[in-house]
Amino acid sequence: MLMSIICVYNDEEVLEKYLLESLKTQNEEYELILIDNRNHEFNSAASALNYGGKKAKGEILLFVHQDVEFYENNLKDIKYYFENCQNLGIAGVQGVSEENYGRITTNIVSGIPKSTVSDYSITDITETQTLDELLLIIPKEVFGKYQFDEETCYDWHLYGADYCLNIKQKGYSVVLFPITLYHVSEGGSMSLEYFKTLKKVLNKYKYDYNRIYTNCLLSHEPNNQLKLDILYYSEILHIRNPITNFLSNFNFLKKILK
Repeated sequence: MLMSIICVYNDEEVLEKYLLESLKTQNEEYELILIDNRNHEFNSAASALNYGGKKAKGEILLFVHQDVEFYENNLKDIKYYFENCQNLGIAGVQGVSEENYGRITTNIVSGIPKSTVSDYSITDITETQTLDELLLIIPKEVFGKYQFDEETCYDWHLYGADYCLNIKQKGYSVVLFPITLYHVSEGGSMSLEYFKTLKKVLNKYKYDYNRIYTNCLLSHEPNNQLKLDILYYSEILHIRNPITNFLSNFNFLKKILK
């Protein structure tokens, strides 16, 4: 069963040092599709990954970040779990859901120096609501029907979370594989575009989910977006800790939110 590894990169040195070097330790057959975005040909992750996914020939599509380092036998383990997962829509290695009380669940390590991401690890395939985009595993058959939403996720954020929510609505499973690998970035990359995209995602599914979980801000109520509005305008104003400092910022924020 052929795997297609699809990576959009903007830093060739990082790509070579981590992803490509680590792939040399793998024994499974794979196809490598690299999408060079150093000249900003693609404006969003969704459009770039859709481009790569449509070129892929493998039965298993792995959409992976440039700064992921696979450990020995990772591809073998992914293939094993893939073959033993029923009704799979999408899988990953880090996720969050109501079932795990809104906590990030993962076996991976990240950062420099390396450290565990979460105290909540797994030993078997585990259901989740959404996944972190560092590694997304999608059956080619499913991807042929459903691609990443380029309109909702028009930037570089939340395309994985959106895909998970959509694929659940289609009746497929969203799961975590108990894989340990290294992700150099510690995640949590925030910007104004992140908040704008998050609002679009929440509005898209506000009639389908009472609560939506994401790996950065964790828990959201699609029909009550006050917290999101506060965080968004706090980012504009560079106000730190907007929720804990809510009372001191309240009057000013209230005027903006009207």
